[in-house]
Amino acid sequence: MKYKRIVLKLSGESMTGDSSLSVDPAAIRNLAKEIKDVHSTGVQISIVLGGGNIFRGLSEAAKDISRATADNMGMLATIINSLALQDALEKEGVYTRVLSAIEMHHIAEPYIKRRAERHLEKNRIVIFAGGTGNPYFSTDTAAALRASEIGADIILKGTKVDGVYDSDPKKNSGAKRYEKLSYLDVLKQGLKVMDATAISMCMDNNIPIMVFDVFKKGNMKKTVQGDPIGTMVS
Repeated sequence: MKYKRIVLKLSGESMTGDSSLSVDPAAIRNLAKEIKDVHSTGVQISIVLGGGNIFRGLSEAAKDISRATADNMGMLATIINSLALQDALEKEGVYTRVLSAIEMHHIAEPYIKRRAERHLEKNRIVIFAGGTGNPYFSTDTAAALRASEIGADIILKGTKVDGVYDSDPKKNSGAKRYEKLSYLDVLKQGLKVMDATAISMCMDNNIPIMVFDVFKKGNMKKTVQGDPIGTMVS
């Protein structure tokens, strides 16, 4: 494997698959199998999940709710997703720990950097839940922050498309896919890879980001092997 320690960033949409359910057991089971396949190679895996499938702070449903409150609700949604994925992974026989930035001792461990690193060294998958624990920061920023703290080799951002395009490939059949981008390219062109705070943090700490199609079977393992199947931001 090209990378030894990774942060896998997944949107809340990855928990729904093609169904109308907020949390679809079949979709989560498929994700768990893909993650287990990568984990079996010895790669240390940590995961950051979004919560948009349940509640998104910047959404129509949150328009009459204060931004700080809406973001807190979104962070709680990430904890629900994290527990669901933990359950699926452990049913696959993979030891998994949920570390939450928001303390809730009955269902998750509090996030402590050294504890997270120790779990990874013991070959456990670590799921970072609760975002950064602060409103106004996205789960993209949480992924960049945790990757910086634990010294991850790369952030793998799983999406519904096979990389970053200059326009929406679902609306524009002539959209151009980028194979490589610099952090500054992403910031200057306003490309929707991750938010500006997350991109800046990755740039400051020299953490590359690979954007790939997480819904295609085997892609996650190919990405960790270093196969050029998506868009590399570095």
